[in-house]
Amino acid sequence: MSAQPQLPNGVAFLERGWLSSNNVLLFDAEQALLVDTGYFSHAIQTEKLVKAILGSRPLDEIINTHLHSDHCGGNAHLQTIYPRVKTSVPPGHFDAVTQWDPELLSYTPTGQQCPQFVAQRCLLSGDFFEAAGLRWCVYSAPGHDPHSIILFCPTDGILISADALWERGFGVVFPEIEGLSAFDEVEATIDLIETLQPRVILPGHGPAFSDVAGAIRYSRTRLNGFRDNPLKHATYAAKVLLKFKLLELQSTEIDQLLKWAVGCSYFHKLHLYFDQKSFSDWIHEMCESLVASGAATRAGNLILDR
Repeated sequence: MSAQPQLPNGVAFLERGWLSSNNVLLFDAEQALLVDTGYFSHAIQTEKLVKAILGSRPLDEIINTHLHSDHCGGNAHLQTIYPRVKTSVPPGHFDAVTQWDPELLSYTPTGQQCPQFVAQRCLLSGDFFEAAGLRWCVYSAPGHDPHSIILFCPTDGILISADALWERGFGVVFPEIEGLSAFDEVEATIDLIETLQPRVILPGHGPAFSDVAGAIRYSRTRLNGFRDNPLKHATYAAKVLLKFKLLELQSTEIDQLLKWAVGCSYFHKLHLYFDQKSFSDWIHEMCESLVASGAATRAGNLILDR
């Protein structure tokens, strides 16, 4: 295992399990800012991680790189714990947060949960802010989510990449599930990251890493595979959504998982790629694929996370 990249004082990278996004805490004597808050079921753990660093000091601001449930599910809890905290979100879905539209925010289509929270402002591409004694620049990073942003500190070469780039790939390209072409946007975002020439990347999932060139090469290969075979991406997306639910539930009957999937519109959109199979047979096949890959286990009619 490679050593964790060195980070300056005041930049704390909190690596989480795959159900929750990683958190980045930026703090100095004047303020404390948290980038992304994880999934709702881990909100108390997020609170404990933040308090372990800040102690009795307040959290001044939450920034969400995008509004998928695993990145903002802890917002509501932290807003209760820190009543004066301000929350900044990317553009595009600010009104959906203000009016609280779980359909538009993707929580209903994915069958995921996110307690209602409030937001005070949008962060736009080209904005910048000071945190941990460093200047952070905001860049639009569409692809995985059309409204996603990434945060870059040019003086120290630190990129908070969210789900735009991991050490091994990138997040599901959700606009493609909606029937919107977005693979080109993924490529453009990868190109942008390459242009920024970061020294270290703090991703939304997985460990921090400094082999940026290697991550970019891997992601471009993966992206080309999805372009050449959209069925491959649809399979990946379906398995990710199922795995996410298993991470939340830990174990459930397959019939209950099927019932849940029936209520999620994204599964019906993905099933169009597999219309030669019934919806039920297809979900069972995806579950068996998770078991075969070692991502889940079976015990009779139970499917369990592992």
